Amino acid sequence: MSTIAPGAVAPDFTLPRDGGKEVTLSALQPRPVVLYFYPKDDTSGCTSQAVDFTARAAEFEAAGAVVLGVSKDSVAKHDKFVAKHGLGIALLSDEASDVCERYGVWKEKSMYGKTYMGIERTTFLIGGDGTVRQVWNKVKVPGHVEELLTAVRAL
Repeated sequence: MSTIAPGAVAPDFTLPRDGGKEVTLSALQPRPVVLYFYPKDDTSGCTSQAVDFTARAAEFEAAGAVVLGVSKDSVAKHDKFVAKHGLGIALLSDEASDVCERYGVWKEKSMYGKTYMGIERTTFLIGGDGTVRQVWNKVKVPGHVEELLTAVRAL
């Protein structure tokens, strides 16, 4: 579970994004933000999620929301991922995992009997006032973007 609960103030950050710019969370106010953390560029679930967000990007924009994806991948890797799949959302690089740790998504995971540290797929809906409105832990990709769009429209 994320350590940040609905009603808490979302920790502010500035991270580099694909394309070479930076994004500061607080600078996006008063727009709501969909902040989703994902494990790794160009893997099946992460690609599907990014493609789903891109397909609905105009609807999030029409609802006034900004969509930000965060992983530990480098900006260069994000740039390749965006180009390969024609992505239309901002991908932020948290190589030091500072933001991942502050949001409580950097977790011990296990696969095939081996444990390792990684990002637990988690999404935060942050209101225009900077407070966390909803948190989705251990996200399953199918249907998630539609659920988020419904939640954004309900703000």
